[in-house]
Amino acid sequence: MFSCTFGAVISRFPLMKRGMLKNVLLYIRCSDFKVPPFMKGGQGGFMTGGIKEWPEDERPREKMLKKGAATLSDAELLALVIRSGDPGSRQSAIDLGRELITHFSGNLRELGGADISELCAVKGMGLAKASSVKAAFTLAGRFQGRKLEHLDRFTSPQQVFDYFHHEFRDSRKEYFLILLLDGKNRIIRRVQVSEGSLNQSIVHPREVFSPAVKESAAAVILVHNHPTGDPAPSSEDIAITRRLKEAGEIMGIKVLDHIIVGDGEYLSFVERGLL
Repeated sequence: MFSCTFGAVISRFPLMKRGMLKNVLLYIRCSDFKVPPFMKGGQGGFMTGGIKEWPEDERPREKMLKKGAATLSDAELLALVIRSGDPGSRQSAIDLGRELITHFSGNLRELGGADISELCAVKGMGLAKASSVKAAFTLAGRFQGRKLEHLDRFTSPQQVFDYFHHEFRDSRKEYFLILLLDGKNRIIRRVQVSEGSLNQSIVHPREVFSPAVKESAAAVILVHNHPTGDPAPSSEDIAITRRLKEAGEIMGIKVLDHIIVGDGEYLSFVERGLL
């Protein structure tokens, strides 16, 4: 039972309008008042005390430990990554998880491809929370792709695609990279050359072959992505490839292939007879 009743309150403010009375009631402190469980954790847009005050079986971490990660919803999994709610907006971590999913139209791939500034655009998401979400999706993408190890031997364009596909498939920017190879076509390391807009990536021979010379590479493989998902080469892609091939011949560093990564597919200049 409440130590004070709505009737008592109304009797004190008989002339107040209902909207004004509602605002007054929000500030009334009743000594034995307790928030019902259904009003906790952001349910119905209201949160008191945060997830720590929820029933244990409803808390994401405890739920995962008892029933397994597969039983958690997308919002609950994001809550474990976000870790805490937002006191300013009175949202729990799960509320923020729901907000993220809604903001990106329920598309986890769009959410995973969002940059830090886009994540921070969601109310309640600061740099720390956004960084944690971005790191989690980036790690998941790397886990899905085959790791290209130092001194792995280049055997086929498919090998390169398998490595870069999950990294690039949700990217909204165009990246141009090179793989440096030794005389036995073993991978020395990867180098990012440029980061362009959605439709272009400016590449200069100096930027490509400078690290190749420094690492004493015998050959390079050119790799870049098309954010549109279509790996078909543009006229600019073809022109840049020819220019780099000619520069490589002068420097004694062979351009073995140029692989364009699309959404679920790739294009190899060698396989298409373009190199």
